[in-house]
Amino acid sequence: MEELHFTGNCLKGSRPILSFDGAFETEPHLRVIKEVFLHIFGVPQGARKSKPFIDHVMGFTVADGKIWIRNYEVREVEKAKGDDKDAADDGDKNKGRKSKGGAIDNTDVSLVEIGPRFVLTPIVIQEGAFGGPIIYENKRFISPNQVRSDLRKAKASRHGARMEQQRDTLARRRALGLEDGAKKDRSGLDTRELFA
Repeated sequence: MEELHFTGNCLKGSRPILSFDGAFETEPHLRVIKEVFLHIFGVPQGARKSKPFIDHVMGFTVADGKIWIRNYEVREVEKAKGDDKDAADDGDKNKGRKSKGGAIDNTDVSLVEIGPRFVLTPIVIQEGAFGGPIIYENKRFISPNQVRSDLRKAKASRHGARMEQQRDTLARRRALGLEDGAKKDRSGLDTRELFA
């Protein structure tokens, strides 16, 4: 739960920067997914309720056949005066970066995760919205229902093997005359005959 304690924040209605991994350009189905994400999460610059600035970044990464989505705040912090001395020791005359107007920019830019974070597993991409020919199908995907079914079948086979073993044991005991239901010859020396 400590990992899910996000300290960042962004304003409602601000536009995100969409950052895609280079893997989205390697395969056709990932290019389709990238285009879908651009339409879902991308906000046009002149949108009616959007703010005129950008204060967060959405990162899309492909790893292990899954798409990892993270949301980060762009945090700008002014450099402390002690940081400027370190830059001067390195022989750097400019104590910050130069911005467009030529003024010196004394801010550190960092990314802080704000959530939500989630992982998507692409299963099937169809040509239409809710149907049509299948364009892409993930062959490595195994449904959770199939996993549960396989576990139940394995449990049932173990139970069936145990029951069969018990039947074999019972049949051997009856053949040896150790069970009460077995038909055996009772001689005069049998304890049941002597003490009956």
